Amino acid sequence: MYDAEGNLDKDHLVTAYAPLVKRIAYQLMVKLPASVEPEDLIQNGMMGLLDAINRYEEGLGAQFETYAVQRIRGAMLDGLRENDWLPRSLRRDMRRIEGAIHLLEQQFGRAPSETELAESLGVPLLEYQRMLQDARGHQLVYFEDFTDGEGEDYFERHLGEHESNPLDLLEDADMRSHLVRAIEALPEREKLVMGLYYEEELNLREIGEVLGVTESRVCQLHSQAVARLRSHMLGGRSVAAASGARRGRPPKKPAAEA
Repeated sequence: MYDAEGNLDKDHLVTAYAPLVKRIAYQLMVKLPASVEPEDLIQNGMMGLLDAINRYEEGLGAQFETYAVQRIRGAMLDGLRENDWLPRSLRRDMRRIEGAIHLLEQQFGRAPSETELAESLGVPLLEYQRMLQDARGHQLVYFEDFTDGEGEDYFERHLGEHESNPLDLLEDADMRSHLVRAIEALPEREKLVMGLYYEEELNLREIGEVLGVTESRVCQLHSQAVARLRSHMLGGRSVAAASGARRGRPPKKPAAEA
């Protein structure tokens, strides 16, 4: 990492960590719409890598790779936030799906099937699956998702109570336990997809080989699992959004990964 004079060897670090930038970019691609080009993510990620190299100090107590990963991912997400990368129609479709999931779960007392969800939405099964395929990207949490509908949001209610920042609040024990319960409630196949992707860090093609399905089918299962999780985490607010309760609001900006 260091040259003969004891300084960080920047050229060596850029070459050594360029594959890491590509790996992070392709990990994010499953969460983004097809309109997003991986080259754009990689370009932003390389800027994040350069920023990490320029800012890194060994005394920070973190290994360079750990620090670089944070800067790279942050640069990629910042680049996405600067563009209107998620079509409004896609957000509307996914709100409808989340609302249908919530209503059918309340009605059936179990996770609804794809066929039941398609029927609830009044679309053919193939059209529903196309919506899921296109849903890559509706997998970030928005600040407005935590509003109570009356002008007061989650952060406004809690910021004055603790010294922790909003990220700490999102990661508190209650929310983690809620998320764990939501994951446990997933159908087994979707739970397997999430485990292979997030725990084993397999890509979509590799997961498809494990399940014996196509890469696009894995993408559909992943999107549906995320919709179920968002429905659990947001509760009745998914229904309100699906019914148009937020009509006329300005487009929301992504805040963090779900």
